[in-house]
Amino acid sequence: MRTAPAYAGKVTALAHLPADFLTALRSMRSATGERRTGGLRLEEIPAPARLAPYAVALQADVREEDEELATGRFILLHDPEPPPVWQGTFRVVTYIRAQLEQDMGNDALLGSVAWTWLVESLEKHHAPYTAAGGTATRVLSESYGTLADRNDTIDIELRASWTPSGPELRDHLEAWCDMVSTFAGVPPLPDGVSALPRHGRRAESH
Repeated sequence: MRTAPAYAGKVTALAHLPADFLTALRSMRSATGERRTGGLRLEEIPAPARLAPYAVALQADVREEDEELATGRFILLHDPEPPPVWQGTFRVVTYIRAQLEQDMGNDALLGSVAWTWLVESLEKHHAPYTAAGGTATRVLSESYGTLADRNDTIDIELRASWTPSGPELRDHLEAWCDMVSTFAGVPPLPDGVSALPRHGRRAESH
C-alpha cells in the first residue's frame, strides 16, 4: 500500500500518483494554506497504510494557552477500484474529540446534535457528498487510587465518514475544520450554533 507524501513533497513522488488524487491533494493544500481563526492548527500525520492504495491524513488541534480544547483527524482515502459501499473512488474518514461540562455531557440529544452540526457544516460549505455515516460517543473518565484527586471528565467523540462527489476536497476540509472549532467552543461557528460549554469554563467565569 502507498501513502501520499507531504503536500510539498518531492516532485518525483507526486508524479507517480493518480491524477484525481493529485487534484485532491492540491485542493486540500489550498484550504490549509489560508490563515484560520480560533487557534486551529493543522499538520500532516502518517496516513493509515491498509485502508486504501492512496491516503493522506491531517491532524487538527485547537488550544488555548496550554489547554487542548478539541482535537481531530481528517483522512482522505483513494482507491481507483473502490469497495461498493464507498459509492465513489474517494472516502473521507474523520474523528473529533472535545471535553465537555458535566451537565452538557449528560444531554441525551448531544450525539444527534453533533451529527447535525457536521451535516450542516458540509452544506454550508457546499461540499457535495453521499453515503455519510458515523457515531457519536460520550466517554466518562473516572480516576481512582493515586489519581483519585482528579476531577471526572466527559468527552464527546464524533467519528464520521462520507464520500465526496469528486476530487475537489477544499470545501470538505474547511467544513471539517469548522466542526473542530465548533467542538472547541471557539469561532468560526455555524449560523445559529452556540458554543459547547468546555470543561472548566464555568468555574473560570465565576
